[in-house]
Amino acid sequence: MESSPLPGIEIRQHIAIQGSVQGVGFRPFVYRIAQIAGIRGYVLNCSGGVVIEAQADEQSIGRFLTALRTELPPLARIDEIKITEIKTEDAICSLEQGFAIRESLAAEGRFAFVPPDAATCADCLRELTTPGDRRHHYPFINCTNCGPRYTIIRDIPYDRANTTMASFQMCAACQTEYEDPANRRFHAEPNACPACGPSLALMSADELGSGAVPVFDSKNDALERTRRLLHQGAIVAIKGLGGFHLACAASNDRAVSFLRERKRRSGKAFAIMVKDVAAARGLCHVTEAGRGLLESPRRPIVLMRRRAEAGLSASVAPGNDCLGILLPYTPLHYLLFEEAPGYDALVMTSGNLSEEPIVSSNEDAWQRLKSLADYFLLHNRDIQTRVDDSVVRTFEGREYPIRRSRGFAPDPVDLEMPVHEILACGGELKNTLCLTKDHYAILSPHIGDLENVETMEFFREAVNHLQRFFRVSPEVVVHDLHPHYLSTRFALEESGLPAVGVQHHHAHIASCMADNALTGPVIGVALDGTGYGSDGKIWGGEFLACDFAGFERRGHLRYIPLAGGDAAVRQPWRSALAYVRDSFGPQASNLPLPVFSEVDPRQLRFVEQMLDRHIQTIETSSCGRLFDAVSSILGVRHQTTYEGQAAIELEAVASSAEGTYPFELTGAIPFQVDLRSTVQAIVRDYRAAQPVSDISARFHQTMARIVRDACLRIRESDAVNRVCLSGGTFQNLRLLHHTVDELRAREFEVFVHRRVPANDGGLALGQAAVANAVLQAR
Repeated sequence: MESSPLPGIEIRQHIAIQGSVQGVGFRPFVYRIAQIAGIRGYVLNCSGGVVIEAQADEQSIGRFLTALRTELPPLARIDEIKITEIKTEDAICSLEQGFAIRESLAAEGRFAFVPPDAATCADCLRELTTPGDRRHHYPFINCTNCGPRYTIIRDIPYDRANTTMASFQMCAACQTEYEDPANRRFHAEPNACPACGPSLALMSADELGSGAVPVFDSKNDALERTRRLLHQGAIVAIKGLGGFHLACAASNDRAVSFLRERKRRSGKAFAIMVKDVAAARGLCHVTEAGRGLLESPRRPIVLMRRRAEAGLSASVAPGNDCLGILLPYTPLHYLLFEEAPGYDALVMTSGNLSEEPIVSSNEDAWQRLKSLADYFLLHNRDIQTRVDDSVVRTFEGREYPIRRSRGFAPDPVDLEMPVHEILACGGELKNTLCLTKDHYAILSPHIGDLENVETMEFFREAVNHLQRFFRVSPEVVVHDLHPHYLSTRFALEESGLPAVGVQHHHAHIASCMADNALTGPVIGVALDGTGYGSDGKIWGGEFLACDFAGFERRGHLRYIPLAGGDAAVRQPWRSALAYVRDSFGPQASNLPLPVFSEVDPRQLRFVEQMLDRHIQTIETSSCGRLFDAVSSILGVRHQTTYEGQAAIELEAVASSAEGTYPFELTGAIPFQVDLRSTVQAIVRDYRAAQPVSDISARFHQTMARIVRDACLRIRESDAVNRVCLSGGTFQNLRLLHHTVDELRAREFEVFVHRRVPANDGGLALGQAAVANAVLQAR
């Protein structure tokens, strides 16, 4: 039996905590539980997290540590606790008479996690809507449980002086809250009220164009006027948490069509913000998992199947059976819907021209959005780091990320293994970058497609911010093998670091492995649109045997010649022509298919000549181009205006029909997947007037069966039973469901993405994991 501690005998402990413990009300929480447990000592923020020194008898210390682990504030997360006994000259000496919250301490080389921004909490929402409360209808209400974080931080430790709130001097009432450990606004760094905090200004595009200066005033009627303008059909640029949105009434067809035209976004779906879950249910089929994501503090855009009777403009999401729905996540958003005159859903899309980064400053808003917005709703709290909205789906009742940004970034991914300090630059499309330190991977918010000067500037900005915040000094820089990617050129020409190149699809599978804390070996199925292969060809339908240290290509989709390179991405009919000619020979153009009757005959003849003469053609195993081809063969989509459009619309039209088409796995390992019989059967069904929806359904099931048979072949040769599914094609949930079902039916252990996207937004994580294995081998 253990002996009980002697009364009066005290111990003192140094407790170092790492995790999401700054900017989340952690110090006042520690103060409160220390008071209850009778602890003497102190707590402070430091560059490495939070440090506590606690002195009391052993039982009191035990109660304190239990509460520390089990009664956390809503946004806090503890990843690591290190406890060190402090020896004292006698058992009852004390350095503190009570328990105190001390000033923050910066430590050289140490880092603390920078918390993501969080949606307005229930307590603040109650105050926001309570007449007579001093923050009633104040659009910048927040506390330690909610509000801006990453978007306003200039440096760590996370103190007001290191944020963009430093220029706002708190009034006496706010200062009293800020200094009261019993108040939920104790050390809430963005704390403010109408008397001392940020405020709004509404201006027309004409006023800004004439050089008028915004007048920020908490007593103005900017919100009421904005609601009225939205009801009347205006497009309003609204400054939010991590940048500007472009907003208009989602039921106003004229306004939505104008926004499409001005934003140069002719087909891609717009996100829709609604007041609450009840309104979301009026537009979409909301599952319990979907509801949980909608209402979570992260407040992502959630992709859900739309209702036929949604009542929105047809221009909101043309050709798409899903809508991207999000709930208000700032007080300003809630106020836009309070007593809204005549609208219950708003288009809330990123404030930018297509392919440019989201606008974040008032000055840039006028320069870059003047041709898009009729009015500008501005505020005077600076955005330090621009952050776009996150996008998720649900798969098997759990989160399945599509774009990891606001609310998630820069929350680290615990790799559960020590890592070198590495900078991974990601790919070209849907770019994010990744830094590693200790046993964590820190991914940037969504940066976008690295195709212009503005986005590359945002990329460099993100590199500098994250290196400074997390005190990372990279040993190496990692890049994709494609020599023309701007991220590759940055790594080789600008970073000044030793470089490691990682093959695109190896990085995809390594990303899924890291996402699931695997080390290998695994069977990797990487299906996407474009990736530079180690043989100089364009890969995209790959079956790999790999771990972090390396990979072997065990199989792939049979190479098909594509004419025109990037032009084939924008014109799926080029892929259709290549696949039909490959399956039927040069006389394929005589087949009565939409691709031959609906595409300009001159363009068809020109591309046929390119294929015949091998002019500007490249061989590819891309699964994305295969989906494009089938979409065009069936007349679903011949030209695209955004990445993946043809495949998205092919998925959207699919029925519940069952069945598969024939295919062959030819040759020994590395085998090829020969799809000529698949294409022939699809054409035969189309000519026999089978419904396009049924053909699409059978094609999706065929692709799942191909993955199953390929994995069976690799399991037989490599004795590996774990399968990782990655690549942008697996954003297609119909394909993902069929594939997982087929693999599990053959007793494979299947892993999908849960913390980072399957698309190129997760690529940098895989690059970093591979580079870490290379460094460890050295």
